[in-house]
Amino acid sequence: MRALRRLRPLLAAALVGLSATALGQTGGGSALLAPPTLPPIMPSGTPLPNLPPGTQQDLLQRLLDGGASRGPPQGMPRTAPILPAPAYAAQPLPAPSAPEDPLSSAEAFYAARLEGPPLRQFGYETFRGGGGGAALGFGALPEDYVLGPDDELIVAFRGRARQTLTLRVGRDGTLLLPDLAPIPAAGRSLKELRAHLEGLATRDLGGSEVFVSIGQVRQMNIFVAGEVLRPGFQTLNALSTLLDALSASGGVRKTGSLRAIRIEGPRGRRVVDLYSVIADAPGDSNLGLREGDRIIVPPVGGSVAVAGDVARPAIYELPAGRVAAPLAELLALAGGTIRQGGNRLLVQQGDGAGRRSFAELAPASTVRRGDAVLVQPGADVVANTVRLAGHVTIPVTRAASGGRQTQTLRGLISDRRLLRNDPYVRLGVVWRADAQTGQRGFLAFDLGRVLEGRANLPLREGDEVIVFARSDIVFLTSPAVQRALRGEAPAATPNAPPAADCPALTALALASRASPQRYAHVKGAGFPELGSAACPQVYLDYPDLPAFLLDQSVVLTGEARAPGLFPITDDTGLDQVIAAAGGLSDAADLRVVEFAREPPDAGGAIPLARTRLDLTSRNFAAIRLSARDTIRIPRGFGDRDTGPVILLGEFLRPGTYDIRRGERLSEVIARAGGLTPHAYPYGAVFTRSSVRERQQEGFARTARELETSLIQVASGQAVAGSRGAGVDLGAAITAGRELANSLREARAAGRMVVEANPVLLAARPELDVLLEPGDIIAIPKRPNEVTVVGSVLNAGSLQFRSGWRASDYVRASGGTQRFADVSRAFIVLPNGQSTAAGLGAWQQGGPPVPPGSLVVVPQDPSPYETWGFIRDLTQVLGQISVSAAALAVISREAGR
Repeated sequence: MRALRRLRPLLAAALVGLSATALGQTGGGSALLAPPTLPPIMPSGTPLPNLPPGTQQDLLQRLLDGGASRGPPQGMPRTAPILPAPAYAAQPLPAPSAPEDPLSSAEAFYAARLEGPPLRQFGYETFRGGGGGAALGFGALPEDYVLGPDDELIVAFRGRARQTLTLRVGRDGTLLLPDLAPIPAAGRSLKELRAHLEGLATRDLGGSEVFVSIGQVRQMNIFVAGEVLRPGFQTLNALSTLLDALSASGGVRKTGSLRAIRIEGPRGRRVVDLYSVIADAPGDSNLGLREGDRIIVPPVGGSVAVAGDVARPAIYELPAGRVAAPLAELLALAGGTIRQGGNRLLVQQGDGAGRRSFAELAPASTVRRGDAVLVQPGADVVANTVRLAGHVTIPVTRAASGGRQTQTLRGLISDRRLLRNDPYVRLGVVWRADAQTGQRGFLAFDLGRVLEGRANLPLREGDEVIVFARSDIVFLTSPAVQRALRGEAPAATPNAPPAADCPALTALALASRASPQRYAHVKGAGFPELGSAACPQVYLDYPDLPAFLLDQSVVLTGEARAPGLFPITDDTGLDQVIAAAGGLSDAADLRVVEFAREPPDAGGAIPLARTRLDLTSRNFAAIRLSARDTIRIPRGFGDRDTGPVILLGEFLRPGTYDIRRGERLSEVIARAGGLTPHAYPYGAVFTRSSVRERQQEGFARTARELETSLIQVASGQAVAGSRGAGVDLGAAITAGRELANSLREARAAGRMVVEANPVLLAARPELDVLLEPGDIIAIPKRPNEVTVVGSVLNAGSLQFRSGWRASDYVRASGGTQRFADVSRAFIVLPNGQSTAAGLGAWQQGGPPVPPGSLVVVPQDPSPYETWGFIRDLTQVLGQISVSAAALAVISREAGR
């Protein structure tokens, strides 16, 4: 210690010089001050002993504190600028992650015998990351701390004598205080020394108090040998324990024992079981050390692996000197089993020949070294549960029974908030397994009655209660289900096999093919195949449900607000089914409600009983329904028709008018206030949807016939014996194709020739046409022109001249062209009729042409007149002309 005191000024000066050097540096950044180290030799030339890093840092700090109290050497400033801390100083570097240790021989031995991640030897991780030396102890020490040479004591006297002394216990074990005889301190506890000094202060220094504390504890060298990472002498302080010594040695190797560590020294020899400290196992837990103790870590003893459902699976060492241990003791080391009961204890043992075998263990059994104990569940199944699923807020699991109480439907659905909004209340399903075979089946119940508290059902273990949404029931009438009922396999989606989206449809198609009459009541309902719907989740979870629900369904058609298919339980009232359908419409005729049932017959026949019911009393609850019943509620006869008619043009009040059945054109004209003075009823355009469809079909049919004729022309069959051998057939075929395309693209007007003059309709009622929904009547203003089209020199519209005939208008248009066919010219009259124009030499110019007419002069078909596809071109062109004229009138009048 005197050498260290001589070293203190030298080290302080070196540190000050180092600081000055650092302060004098300039450049891009500040130099980092590395922590100082002790010189290798003392000023006297004596080599400095190799001290642990912790001890070196403590000594340096004490030397620096002492130098700072005396001030800097002469010539140095009393104060120095404070260096700013580096920017990274506030961000500690992350500790490097320790690599995974390789398997030891014991761990590899058990890894080959047990599945899953390899087990590790227990307890050795205690020393992972341990430092190379023991930390010094400062602050309050236990009262039973035993003093020894080189312990530093701080003794403070207060009262009549006021002084503070820093003293050190000498090599002879005594403590020297001024004006007092040497006091024996070594071997005494801190409590005993404090009591002795208080007695001396009371006796020799009356009116004074004494306070004793430890300033610094002494150092001691402990020898560590055996299976440790760094065997040898370890410098520790007097407060260090066995764990500190082992950590300073790098920890115990996995080949070393944790349960038979020997400590030999002046106090004799003892064996320490570290499991008593790290695993709370019985054993010697005295970890204290004294100067001169030797620690010996022997090789590891026998071990047993505990795996499976325990709190701490690992490889555990058997107590020292033992080759077997009770199973309960090993399970306690492993933290006990995870589950309280129902465990199955298996052990894998080896016989004398090294063969491995499994055996069942009782809790009171004994295991031997090398055994691998596996804790498994006796029967890892879920028991005593019932489940609520389907159209619920969240699936709910409850106990099937508790004590003497058995779970019921009403108890499971005690809170209405467990269900989502808009459930289907007429049917719920319990999915129940047979107690003997485990085969599942469906049991129906009325959810509405359960929610109202008027029905209940005891549940069994494993039951699943399924609640449906109204959308789940609507899906049963979807096009996908209708196709499955016809035995058609569900259509495959892209990149997916058939029925992958909804396996319930495949099961339904198979059931329908096996028994085509099974779902006759659903097939005969005639549900429209409109739209598409995704398979509900409940049918994905339970693919057999649609077949069961269809068997449990009744069909309600006709005048219900939401007609459809409704699964029910037996003896359900018609009132409840009507409520599920949203009620009846106002047009329902309750006098002739049709009711059909398939009563079972003992002889095997299933006759269909159809009955007409008078339900004008609305006592629907009296009609009790069964599965497969069909109810049809007809619509009462109404005078109002199913759609309106539209009046356009020269009516006093044009617009849209609803009509009654059998209403005539004159009646609607009267409702519209009659015609205006400028109306031209002879040119009325009357269109009808059914006529439009027939005309459009006629255009398409004519186009197909024309293409057939073109094929015949191309093959030469239609030109055999033709007079025009030099005709360009290619150009003729191209023209025919263009005409066929024009026919397909032509828009039919659906015009009918009707009489719209109210005066003539009154005189001749037989001309008064019956109206249909969708009819359009357009009355134009009286026109003042006649239009001439076709093979004329100047096609266009001419002013109407009273008494003029078609020949006059053709002449006024410049006359016919060279290839005009005047014999086939015709006139489209304003009312939609067609008549011959009379332009032939023997036809005398035809009849007078009324205003608004269309004169058509076709082209001469020669030399193709012998071809079949040219013969009817005049008629086709006439139809297209009539449709175009009618559409032009309607468009003009609708835009006004």
